[in-house]
This record gives sequence, structure tokens and C-alpha cells, in this order.
Amino acid sequence: MRMTVAALVFAALMASVGTAFHHAGILLPHQLGFARVFASFVLLLAPLWFFGFGAAEPLQQLSPAAQVASASALALPYFVFALGTPALDWRAAVMVIALPVLLAGFLRLSNLPAQMTWRDAAALAIIVAAYFLKWLHRAWPYAALALFPKLFLADVALYCFLIIRRVDAGYSLVPSRSALLVGIREWAFYFPFALVIGEATGFIHFHSTLPDWHQAVGAVVVTFLLIAIPEELFFRGILQSRLESRLGRGGALVLASVLFGLSHFNHGSVFNWRYVILASVAGIFYGRAWRAHRQIFAAIVTHTMVDVVWSLWFR
Repeated sequence: MRMTVAALVFAALMASVGTAFHHAGILLPHQLGFARVFASFVLLLAPLWFFGFGAAEPLQQLSPAAQVASASALALPYFVFALGTPALDWRAAVMVIALPVLLAGFLRLSNLPAQMTWRDAAALAIIVAAYFLKWLHRAWPYAALALFPKLFLADVALYCFLIIRRVDAGYSLVPSRSALLVGIREWAFYFPFALVIGEATGFIHFHSTLPDWHQAVGAVVVTFLLIAIPEELFFRGILQSRLESRLGRGGALVLASVLFGLSHFNHGSVFNWRYVILASVAGIFYGRAWRAHRQIFAAIVTHTMVDVVWSLWFR
């Protein structure tokens, strides 16, 4: 029943997002077509969604060799996008197959302890390098599809640490009253800090206009699916939980928040120190939301509220 409901909600969300994207008139070469691109997008988002409703459990029961081999399925969205079109690049094809398989093997085919190891740190560093150095630019080589490599790498991180390392990430997208209340509470705690720091640094600019409800709903859906879920998975569900096994709760919270802030360094300038400061402080409250009951959904709620309020009234 849970998976059926998750599938129905996902189908409804994708229908809404697909209609919005289609009307937006994204410019792509005519050989690709909207249906092909959108199918790739849906397949990239599907692991992030369905793993949040228990789809990871059968994969966790596979043998080590089968788990490593199954990581190659993460390359499917690329081939749906590019196979039979001029966009197909065999170097990109090798990359999207090899990256998840090699990282899965690197973590699975060794007898690693439950605590964070140098292999965990190396795998995370490789995923971060792949994102910032644009190793996957060849796979989705169009500016309108800049989000696709991020979703692919989020899928790789999700697979490596939920299936292979079986990290206690609290990765559930099933809404709960406690997660909603904690998420809203941490947003309320962060809001005064954001106002003071944002005004002092000149980062925020208040707009008193009331947004159209279509715009508000669109901002919530897009932020929730494409920003909050992948970022909270990586920084709270994986990074902070891994760091806790070495640094404890306080040290992990601070370091994960600082790294989260630094990941925003290139938003709008060579080094956007205002964004880095605000994102680092926000990361403290996202981390607090996650660790309150070890629920990723709570951190996603806080993150979504922060970004939506900023984008609608303070950007």
C-alpha cells in the first residue's frame, strides 16, 4: 500500500512537472525531443523518490557481487536520453556506467567497519569532484539540463551509502507529524538569523508583493524535489551521519554545515561569501532538524521552507 501510494503521488507530480516544463519551452536540439528528455529526468528522480518509501530493502538483500553489478542500472537515464541521437558520447557512456559500479565495488568488496572510513571519505570526495569539475558535462551537454548530472550523482551517493554501506541516514519520505513539526520549528529558529545576517551583508532584499498561487506551489514542488531532497540526502543523511561516527553529534553538525555552506561558493560570483555564511548557518538548522529524530524528511521541510520564502520574498 505504501509503495502504491508513493507511485501514484510520483505519477501526479511528474505529470504536473512535465506539463510545466513543456509549457516553459526549454530549448533543445530537435533530434532529442521533449519526451526523451523528460523520461530521462523521471528516471533520474525515481531512485531518490522510491528509496524514500522502502524500495532499497530488496536491493540490500542481494549478494555483494549482485549489488555492485546492479549499480550499472543507474546509467539507464543517460541511454534513454542519448541512445540513437547525436547526443550519444561513448566516453560519457563509459563514465555513467563505470562511476557507480566502481564506487560500489570500492565500498562493498572490502570488509569495512560500521564507522566512517577513508574509503567513505574518498567516495564522497569523488562524487563532489565529479559535480564541481563537471565530469558528466558530456552526458547531458546542454545548459537547460544542468540539473541532470546533479540528480545522477545524488542517485550514485544514495545507492553507495544506502545499499552498499547501509548508512543509518533516516532516509524516509513518508510524512510524519513529528518530522513536520521539527522541520517547521527549525525554520522558525533560523528565520531571525537569516534576517539579521542577510540585512547586515546586503544579501537579502524584501519584496512585499504577494506571489501568484501557481508560482508559490511551483516553488514548493521544485524546491522540495530538486533541491531539498538531493542536498539533504548528501549533507545530512550521508555526510553528517558518517561524521557522527567519528566526531560525535556536535562536531559532525558543525563540519557538515560548514561544508554545506562552502558548496554554495560559486552562486553568482567568483566566491559568494554572503551565500556561504548564510548557507552554513542554515546548515546548522537543517542538521538539527535531521538529528532530532534522525528523519531526513524534517530537514527537507526546513530546507524547502527556507528556500521558498527566500525565493518568493527576499531574493
